[in-house]
Parts: sequence; structure tokens; C-alpha cells
Amino acid sequence: MALLPILRYPDPRLHTVAKPVAKVDDSIRRLIDDMAETMYEAPGIGLAATQVDVHKRVVVIDVSEDHSELLVLVNPTIIDRQGAQVCEEGCLSVPGVYEKVERAEAVTVRALDRDGKSFELEAEGLLAICIQHEIDHLDGKVFIEYLSQLKLNRIKTKLAKKARITA
Repeated sequence: MALLPILRYPDPRLHTVAKPVAKVDDSIRRLIDDMAETMYEAPGIGLAATQVDVHKRVVVIDVSEDHSELLVLVNPTIIDRQGAQVCEEGCLSVPGVYEKVERAEAVTVRALDRDGKSFELEAEGLLAICIQHEIDHLDGKVFIEYLSQLKLNRIKTKLAKKARITA
């Protein structure tokens, strides 16, 4: 397994729409393993392949405290949304930024697992938020783009200033 570099906003590659995975094979399983290791090391609770500059529809999520419940979603599609909730979100591609975003309270997602088997999952709360957040990445969208233009401009200024300081 290998740690993968995580793209940082406003990198334009974060806006690339990921392509469906034609077949879950050993290369996809290796990607899944590398993404999981990268997510845990970061540390984070979700990572989309887009964030590591691989533009395939692959997501890894683990909202457990002890990293024991890795969820793999290949070619995920949300097939049902219910309710609404507002929750503070962060993102490994936008480090240090946390903002409130409105999302569905519960979702049903259809995907393939690491062996290529199709399944459906009903999720609510944090897991539902994470699934929606990561699928957004696959669709080329970053969570801060749900914010007002004023907030988005402030975040861009803050990130640019941080980049100048660390450069």
C-alpha cells in the first residue's frame, strides 16, 4: 500500500468529473487500499479518488472511531434522499476550513463493493453526509462551493494567504 498525495483546493483537477469503473479488478482494489491508507493517515473519514488525482468513481469512507468499518463505494449513485440537515463539514482537500452545509438527512446509495458485487445501503446522519460529500467530489464539486459567494471568496483568500506563508 502507498500513501497518495491529496489535491488541495483550488486545484482545477478537483473539478474533473470521474469516469465509471468498467471492472473491479486488482488495480482498483490496490487503489482502494491506497486510498484507505491515505484517508486514515490524513486523518479523515472519507476520500474520493478525484482527491488523489485518479478520476474514477471510487470512494472510501470510515466514520467509526477505531477505523474498523471501511466502506467502499465503486460507481456510487444516490437513488433516494429524505429530509434535510445542516452540519459542519471539513475536507482533506480544503484543510482547516469547516463550514455548515445543508444536505439530505438520509440517503440510499447503490454501488459496487471491492469485489465488484452490487449492493444498496441506507444511511443517515454522519454517514449520509459523508456519502453525499464524497459523491460530490466524483462529480467535480467541493463542499465550499455550496456556500455564498462572500464566504467562498473569504475562504479562497484565506487559502491563498496560507499557501504564500508555507511556500
